[in-house]
Amino acid sequence: MSRAADSQSKPDREKPWLDGLGARLMAYLRRLPLPEATRLKTALDTIGRLPPGENDTALATRQAMADLMARLDTPRPDPGLRPTPPLLRTPMAPESMGLRVWRKAVAKAVGTPPPEEGQPPKPSTAPKENRAQTWSTVAGRRRLVLALLIFVPTAFAVLRMASVLPHEGGTALEKVLLVVFAMLFAWISVGFWTAMVGFFTLLLRFDRFAITRPQPSDAPVRPDARTAIVFPVYGEDMDRVTAGMEAVYRSLARDADIGQYDFFILSDTRDPEAWAEEEAAWAGLRERLDGQDRIFYRRRRVNTKMKSGNIADFCRRFGANYVYMLVMDADSVMSGETIARMVAVMEARREVGILQSVPAIVGRETFLARLQQFASHLYGPMFSAGLSFWLLGDAQFWGHNALIRIRPFMRHCALPRLSGKPPLGGEISSHDFVETALMRRAGWSVWLAYDLPGSYEEAPPNLLAELARDRRWCKGNMQHLRLVFTRGFIPVHRALFLNGVMAYGSALLWFLFLAVSTAEAIIESLTPPTYFPPTRTLFPEWPIWEPWWALSLLATTGVLLFLPKVFAAFLVLVKGRGRLFGGFWRLASSMVIEVVVSSLLAPVRMLFHSKFVSITLLGRETGWGRQVRDDRSTAWSDAVRFHLGGTLLAALWAGTLYLYNREFFWWVCPIFGPLLLAIPLSVVTSLPGLGRWLKTLGLLLIPEEVETPRELSEMAALHERNALASRPLGIPREHGVALAVVDPAACSRRLGLLGRPSRASRGDAAVRQELVDKAVRLGPQGLTRAEKSALLEDPAALVAAHRSVWLLPEEALRDQWFTSWR
Repeated sequence: MSRAADSQSKPDREKPWLDGLGARLMAYLRRLPLPEATRLKTALDTIGRLPPGENDTALATRQAMADLMARLDTPRPDPGLRPTPPLLRTPMAPESMGLRVWRKAVAKAVGTPPPEEGQPPKPSTAPKENRAQTWSTVAGRRRLVLALLIFVPTAFAVLRMASVLPHEGGTALEKVLLVVFAMLFAWISVGFWTAMVGFFTLLLRFDRFAITRPQPSDAPVRPDARTAIVFPVYGEDMDRVTAGMEAVYRSLARDADIGQYDFFILSDTRDPEAWAEEEAAWAGLRERLDGQDRIFYRRRRVNTKMKSGNIADFCRRFGANYVYMLVMDADSVMSGETIARMVAVMEARREVGILQSVPAIVGRETFLARLQQFASHLYGPMFSAGLSFWLLGDAQFWGHNALIRIRPFMRHCALPRLSGKPPLGGEISSHDFVETALMRRAGWSVWLAYDLPGSYEEAPPNLLAELARDRRWCKGNMQHLRLVFTRGFIPVHRALFLNGVMAYGSALLWFLFLAVSTAEAIIESLTPPTYFPPTRTLFPEWPIWEPWWALSLLATTGVLLFLPKVFAAFLVLVKGRGRLFGGFWRLASSMVIEVVVSSLLAPVRMLFHSKFVSITLLGRETGWGRQVRDDRSTAWSDAVRFHLGGTLLAALWAGTLYLYNREFFWWVCPIFGPLLLAIPLSVVTSLPGLGRWLKTLGLLLIPEEVETPRELSEMAALHERNALASRPLGIPREHGVALAVVDPAACSRRLGLLGRPSRASRGDAAVRQELVDKAVRLGPQGLTRAEKSALLEDPAALVAAHRSVWLLPEEALRDQWFTSWR
């Protein structure tokens, strides 16, 4: 073959090799903020700088990539990155909870830990006109009426219950039964009367104390009143979180002055894979909305005090830059019109410290979630209006979808650490109710804006996810027992603490009621009747059983539980909103489904809540894990693992009753039946397909599905777009560490976010190199969580890993680092 022919065929043999190198160079360069022409020129220059006659593909690739990264000095911190606004530190120290003198004396006598430490309560800075509110006097009168409505019927019910019992309350066991019954009857009476006054409030369409009603004394809105909208996250689905944030942002841009609002993602995530994904999601959101100076991100290195500590950390660093803080949940969405209206109300009523909206439950497809959505939309407005009627300016903060006046919140609402060990000691878990009580102790009012629409959240998709959430809430509510007698708290908030305890304690009382009733029934069946008492009598005393007394008591309890549901449906129909629930017949059918399924699940919830209360009181700690927010069904194996113990207990309990007192057995069958069916109930209610099928039938509909608000339709579309969006360099989701190491843009962003180096980054150079070598050799899947964190928090290690990974063969990049560019 001639020399000319050989030189002509040589480029043909080298073309595949050059194509592969060119593709790699362009894949890298396209992740840098360069014009396309500059990228092409840089790639060609890099290839041209290779030694002539180089035939070793791997060596040429390494030489070209090393030369490219050295000339461009990549990766390096993103110079334009501004993850947070200017730091403006402000102190936020806990105030003393100030236990009463007699509590201190009792604690000292019994040897319990000393009272919680903290600074003395600071003087109130609330406006003076808040000190003598007319609403406070009216609220006191209303609560007196509520007390009468609760205790008088409860007394009659207890007397009737005593008359039903075999010994009319004469034995110790029956006395315990009556005490438990009284507490349970009073508890359900609170809900009944709250619903009833809410019904009449909404029916009359007038509430002179509604916080949203304009008043002649309202102050004007200040043009410089800025608001921070904060989204605390902990291992969340960032496609969903950023979709919700973007929907809120776009709504505010349409309906308000977006320049008055800043958005914050406040991360407490511990998993490096997850927080690397958070950074990428934040960067994408900021770029899409051109919000470099308005959308911020911060992740705490130490997540003390959980969500409340995350909010407090934000307040200490950036709170002084803002007048208000809108606290959201990871799944929260609010309309811009509602947010702007809440700010206007807070501006008009300068004595209001917290304004709580009423979030409607939306967005889920599983059967159980759709059931909860339907119930919240049908019954929720009536209960919310009733709560506002009783509480007025002493309402509760629910932890999210609420607007907070930052200055008094920072001054008075920092949470102390409770003395003793968790779960009843340590950090306060259910922070929102405590922050409400502290705000009111300082003289600021807290209101429920029950008549404002446009506030949304999502429900747990299945029973196991709901119970996991309830276990955390139970622990927090049980802690409130420690705070009931705190000095300075107003009486209604002491009652609300007890009300929170009863939210889960009532389940244990119900369990005890059943247990004591069972013991009484078995004892009566084994004890022969006494026809002739010890005193002399001419005629025997025959046992008397009046079933109508028991039935009337049962009917009374049924009225308290179910009549508000009927009134809620009547209210919907009277207001002409029946079509938003599918029309009259679909509404009625949906109510029947809701009542039946809720009744079936009530004993299951009762058993678990009783367990949660018991283990909390026994001192077992509850962890803080990420929440399940997608439409996830329950596997049969998980259902068996969680419900088998309760099923066996119900079978043993029911079998014992059937043997010893068959008549009482039939009375309690509605409780044992669902417990025996708990496993299939848990699985069936978690099915998204069943929920969607009912939706196609027009059952369990909610108004937002008939007339979808723009914010929700946008959020759904944005979530779908985020989920389907292509990933940089083909790196799949759930592989945030690979993204942060391999992607030049993500790596530069990570370096920019590091700011002040962590303690880990100042370690031994040999240890750092060992970590880099292990990461390059094994990929992220070969590293522990601690090693991943160390790699991403050490600038030198991250740069070294990035440059070393890009020198790997294409197969290693694909297999170990999930990277592909062709």
